[in-house]
Amino acid sequence: MQKASDPMSVTLSALADPTRRAILARLAGGEASVGELAAPFDISLPAISRHLKVLEEAGLVSRSRNAQWRPVQLQAAPLRDVAAWIEEYRRFWDEGFDKLDALIEHLTKGDSDVSN
Repeated sequence: MQKASDPMSVTLSALADPTRRAILARLAGGEASVGELAAPFDISLPAISRHLKVLEEAGLVSRSRNAQWRPVQLQAAPLRDVAAWIEEYRRFWDEGFDKLDALIEHLTKGDSDVSN
């Protein structure tokens, strides 16, 4: 399997896993340690660390050092990029649905001119 190289693909690949999405949801409430992030899951600390590495490579999380504590923080910029990309498609579908609504309205009124 080929590894994604462009930032959007790397971000979407990281978001494809439900455990990683749950980690991001937890971090949306504030920074946490690896142990705190692992607590709700039935997986090992090394497995959580592997998930964090994927998220870190995608730029979705960062780790800092505070004495012995290495908190993990959410980095929202890649999520904003994905949201902006999705927004373009939402506008496309909204326009399509508006045209479909107009067509349905014409058909239900018996209007024969549906050239829009």
